[in-house]
Amino acid sequence: MADPHSTTEPTDVAALRRDLESRVRGTVAFDAGTLALYTSDASNYRRVPLAVVVPETVEDCVAAVRACAEHGVPVVPRGGGTSIAGNSIGTGVVIDTSRHLRAIERVDPEARTATVQPGVILDELRKATAEHGLTFAPDPSTHSRCTVGGMVGNNACGSHSVAWGTTADNIVSLDLLLSDGTRLTVGSCDSDEELRDLARRPGREGEIHAALARLVEEYRAELRTAMPDFRRRVSGYALDRLLPEKGRNVAAALVGTEGTCAFVLGATVRLVETPPARALAVLGYPDAPAAADAVPDLLGHRPLTVEGINQRMVAALDSHGSGSRVPLPGGGAWLLVEIAGPDPERAAEAAEAVLSGLPGASRPQDALVVADPAHQKALWRIREEGAGLTQRTPAGDEAWSGWEDAAVPPENLGGYLRDFDDLMERHGRFGVVYGHFGDGCLHVRIDFELTHERGRREYREFMEEAAGIVVKHGGSLSGEHGDGQARSELLSRMYPERLIRAFGEFKRIWDPADIMNPGIIVDPLPLDADVRVDTDPRPPLPLTDVTMAYREDDGDFAKALRRCSGIGKCRRQEGPGVMCPSYQVTQEEKHSTRGRAHLLFEMAKGDVITDGWRSEEVRESLDLCLSCKGCLSDCPVNVDMASYKAEFLHQHYRGRVRPAAHYSMGWLPVWARLASLAPAEANRAARLPGVSRLAKKVAGVAAQRDLPSFARTTFTRAFRRRAARGEARTDGPGVVLWPDTFGNHLDPNVLVAAVRVLEDAGFTVVLPRGQVCCGLTWVSTGQLDVARAVMRRAVRALAPLVEEGLPVVGLEPSCTAALRHDLVEVLPGPESEGVAAAVHTLAGFLKEYAPDWQPPRIPASAMAQVHCHQHAVIGFDADRELIARAGIDGEVLDSGCCGLAGDFGFTEGHYEVSTAIGERDLLPRVREASPDTLVLADGYSCRTQIDQGTGRRALHLAEVLARGLAD
Repeated sequence: MADPHSTTEPTDVAALRRDLESRVRGTVAFDAGTLALYTSDASNYRRVPLAVVVPETVEDCVAAVRACAEHGVPVVPRGGGTSIAGNSIGTGVVIDTSRHLRAIERVDPEARTATVQPGVILDELRKATAEHGLTFAPDPSTHSRCTVGGMVGNNACGSHSVAWGTTADNIVSLDLLLSDGTRLTVGSCDSDEELRDLARRPGREGEIHAALARLVEEYRAELRTAMPDFRRRVSGYALDRLLPEKGRNVAAALVGTEGTCAFVLGATVRLVETPPARALAVLGYPDAPAAADAVPDLLGHRPLTVEGINQRMVAALDSHGSGSRVPLPGGGAWLLVEIAGPDPERAAEAAEAVLSGLPGASRPQDALVVADPAHQKALWRIREEGAGLTQRTPAGDEAWSGWEDAAVPPENLGGYLRDFDDLMERHGRFGVVYGHFGDGCLHVRIDFELTHERGRREYREFMEEAAGIVVKHGGSLSGEHGDGQARSELLSRMYPERLIRAFGEFKRIWDPADIMNPGIIVDPLPLDADVRVDTDPRPPLPLTDVTMAYREDDGDFAKALRRCSGIGKCRRQEGPGVMCPSYQVTQEEKHSTRGRAHLLFEMAKGDVITDGWRSEEVRESLDLCLSCKGCLSDCPVNVDMASYKAEFLHQHYRGRVRPAAHYSMGWLPVWARLASLAPAEANRAARLPGVSRLAKKVAGVAAQRDLPSFARTTFTRAFRRRAARGEARTDGPGVVLWPDTFGNHLDPNVLVAAVRVLEDAGFTVVLPRGQVCCGLTWVSTGQLDVARAVMRRAVRALAPLVEEGLPVVGLEPSCTAALRHDLVEVLPGPESEGVAAAVHTLAGFLKEYAPDWQPPRIPASAMAQVHCHQHAVIGFDADRELIARAGIDGEVLDSGCCGLAGDFGFTEGHYEVSTAIGERDLLPRVREASPDTLVLADGYSCRTQIDQGTGRRALHLAEVLARGLAD
């Protein structure tokens, strides 16, 4: 079916571009790379925009909308781009307010209001209001990156709407821009006289209020009887908010209109008092319907929230690699019931009272009350990351949104869930149901088969049947995500014809030219059109000829690229975790994990980015990717951008001259080996100003960086000399120490210290034979053929030792992670898998193989920087435990990436970004630390960044332990 809302009718694109560029101070983009970034959001859909505007000011928004109106081009307002329904994409001009329009203009603690621009991120607003003991109540799981403008667009709710309502319930007024350029502010209206005064105002403002009054008069009966009366009725337009008994609230009626009526330039929101303390009651039930049956009785206790999770979600978190790590009471489904109190003790008492006050039918089979904030946070993590964690089924099949947001009155939830389970069984579908049980709103991602036509037909059939079930139970197609393209077509099944007509009239009052996000809610697009995945199994770009294994995606690079659903966790402003350091500094979509994934996806699709692996748009986006691997663990769906970058660079430069840094730092192990023949001369030459400048220029190294010094002798040479003198321990069980390039040639004290610790723990240390390397420098620069050859040599050296039962200990986290993760991707096979399974960090090895070894007591304070690759691939728990056992009062920094990241921070053109990343948290924390505080950093890159950024020497944990043994 042709898209009636596309811009296929002749548009003078050149004239539009001239007008936009002459009137807008911010970014106006018509290039393929920028368009590719905005073809999709977090939904199943893809629509290519005509242009993208990133306004710097509110006036830019006004100018852009007026220009679009003059040219008859649709406008698509966009915030964080986390829409799951497809309501922030379109074929017109996308206006992204999230980059610059972030001003919190006023917080009024007396009136308990805040006035903000549309691009303000929710967490930033909450941080600003927290100092007054207040908060903006709606708290969707995307709170770290969603914008207030986006929340207004789809009437965001979150887990605490049970206590404080939806965005519409917490809106005071909206500053609006209409498609004809009119600006006005709307709110509520207390009396008929006030309404008449508004209708008498001159121009469009008066016309609008008069038309709204006529609309209410015409459809008064339907507004009072045909709109389901419960909090999570988000589908359609909330026209009942215009009724006198509901305050004639024009602002609230516009909340949830998904950008189809007006452009939001600002909002004044209502704030609520933050409870002094909270306790969490966790109630276990046999299954989700049984848990849902208990909700009405729980609501009588006035909880802050009642959230539902089940065993499938907990299992998804466990399979994600980190595990839930939190005790749960017995059951197959759980309700998380949050109770407020004046202090933790009385909050916990109130939660216990809730449990004891439940009648027999609603009592859980098991329960506990959680007062510890860390335990509560871990439980909320299961719930908050649900959308991403459930994007793949246990079998590895893709799961999709579409029917992820239905809601029914809470008293009908149990019955709805049972009918929905029957529907899933009839269609042979799998999904993980969770959500806001206290408000009757459920989230689920379902294993629809959208990559072929039969699957598309089955998707439509399922959606239509599901709509019938939710209507049967008095519910809403959407409970907070909005209708978008996913559900707008189904509104006629939920509402009578006259209300559908009223929706159209309401939109035309505000947007008579139909340029505001057309195709959504009114005159809807088909729910099975514009699906972003192709039904053609042969994409334009031959993705089968790839180098890495993509084991978790069945060797299918296209499937790997579909991991990114667009939920945008990589766009958060701060931790916990690592992802995504480059975005945190540049704030540009193309430098987020999501942006890079979208560009790669469009490169594979081939109709926006048309030059495949040769794409300069993709190369430019990946240039500032640090290959930190943060997304491998921090992204809920384990997007592995470091591997995708390596693959792209391998293909992009195949048969072509590479950047100088690829030859210098990519081949560092070889140059280090050559320098070891005359290290003093190499160091002396590197310190001569003229030679140093020339060497950096030729090597593609940033002029601001100090070149590292080579050790006077390599670790391997010193180790063998020591063994020849009979000084090495030979009577213990064997352990292989991996002589990484950094430790062998640049900082051998680390490996020497590790030998001291391992021997003290009773082990005989052996080295692999010959010159070995993990191959990481070639992987990170996309020289995968060389990396495979280097890794093959490493496997030949290690496999016989591993077969003898010897474990392998790595001291450099990046190399250890490469042997654990990259090895099996670049050189798949049983031998590689065996070697990878045998590799440990020092702390991990000691915990598993020497649990009774007593480390030396080191009475010191320390701060520890976790290497990104260790965070992503291995984890830091064993190190944390070893630090504590050694008596070190250690703080593990949640500072994210150090910014150097192997060759990244040394490469010409990266210095400013590299330094800015370090200055976000790590480097200031080190400068502020007492001189007596130990700075621990196992990664050579981390230690180098700290040294060059602060002048302080950081130590490897092995060095600290060895010092303790010497004392």
